[in-house]
Amino acid sequence: MALARILHIPTQAHTELVFKRDVFERFTRVFDVTLNEAGSEYTTGEVAEGVRGFEGLVTGWGSPVLTERVFLNADRLRIIAHTAGSIKWILPEDVVEGYVIPRRISVVNANKAIAYNVAEAAIGYLIMACRRFMDHALAIRGRGVWRDPSLPVNGQFLSGSTVGVVSASKVGREVVRLLKPFDVRILVYDPYLQDWEAGMLGVEKTGLDSLFSRSEFVTVHTPLTRETVSLIGRRELSLLRDGAVFVNTSRGRVVDQEALLEELRKGRFTAVLDVTDPEPLPAESPLRTLPNVIITPHISGAGYYGYFRIGSSILQALIDFFTGGIPEGLVNLRDYSRIA
Repeated sequence: MALARILHIPTQAHTELVFKRDVFERFTRVFDVTLNEAGSEYTTGEVAEGVRGFEGLVTGWGSPVLTERVFLNADRLRIIAHTAGSIKWILPEDVVEGYVIPRRISVVNANKAIAYNVAEAAIGYLIMACRRFMDHALAIRGRGVWRDPSLPVNGQFLSGSTVGVVSASKVGREVVRLLKPFDVRILVYDPYLQDWEAGMLGVEKTGLDSLFSRSEFVTVHTPLTRETVSLIGRRELSLLRDGAVFVNTSRGRVVDQEALLEELRKGRFTAVLDVTDPEPLPAESPLRTLPNVIITPHISGAGYYGYFRIGSSILQALIDFFTGGIPEGLVNLRDYSRIA
């Protein structure tokens, strides 16, 4: 039986980021793989010129937009495997409707692998913010103050609290799993979450207002779609309790940035923002200097564990696909406009 031909267009740097050596060696044994040996990212034109005759196309961060021109030459293409999160950055909706769906080309991505890293970071941010670890550490390092009396050492920390999770996305579900040992009540807002799924997850499905008003902690994991731009605005943020912790590791545009700044200036709650709009924030942005705001430079998705899970999960997805199985990470193309 002939090996399936795969065109692997990510650069060597990206490949080494997401594949352990032994996993990549297995990939090249199991399939007839043509690698990107150019030392730079492919252009759309180069993909179009090179894709003819290949049954699989592997893409990643930095891959070019896959336009109509690519699919006009993709005479044998059966699957696109994206070694990253959302593929919508490189696969436009009109191309999906015009070529990918009619030709029954499958698309898989590695959202779940990245979710492990983001969820771990979100839990860390929740704990760091409520316990004021950064403030205590900076008081000692910067001012030489041991146990600054202006900083509380006691309070409602994560254990035994009520946590609001905005979206039961892959990241949101992993956060729910990691929260369970902390004996918390978990509220989830997600209009697409079925009641039976909420029961299986052990969470309470609720409205956005209820989630913000009842939670001591709110962590945002909603995808950025047309429906979710500025999903969280003045009303929701004003409902947060005094002393609450608000964490956003999804996308900056999910939160109305002006409303967020307005509420944070009141000093009522603490925000940890791994994502902002724009990124990076301008040097003069007040968010950079507010004492109740902690900003990190969009790093929550990073980490060896999740990154290497990208490579192993994509390899398994390709093996499952070409042996007649249903690959993990299959993108729902019929509902493409709603996914991140």
